[in-house]
Amino acid sequence: MSPALPEFVSEVKHALTQAGFHLAEDADNRHPGLRVMPAPSGVLIKWTASDGFTALAAARSRSSGDAMKAIVQAAVSGLLVQLGHTVTESPDGAHLLVMGNSSRPSDP
Repeated sequence: MSPALPEFVSEVKHALTQAGFHLAEDADNRHPGLRVMPAPSGVLIKWTASDGFTALAAARSRSSGDAMKAIVQAAVSGLLVQLGHTVTESPDGAHLLVMGNSSRPSDP
């Protein structure tokens, strides 16, 4: 059985903040950072870059915002997978979906 949703959301937020990620609390993407919110099948994670960073990255590396988003999503996904979570793309493919696992490694 997966963890209770409010506790699971808190667990994911705690892991991300301990890893150094900035969490934005507004739900409408006005501020940069990661948003962690409950979803029907787990926890949804969205990322918004600041306008300044987006412009800087585009000017310096000629990369698209999609490339930067993929890098952030890879880092977030890798971290959460290392902690024993299952991470996939959201149904629309734009964000990450983290599902609670019933088979986490047990303590020795």
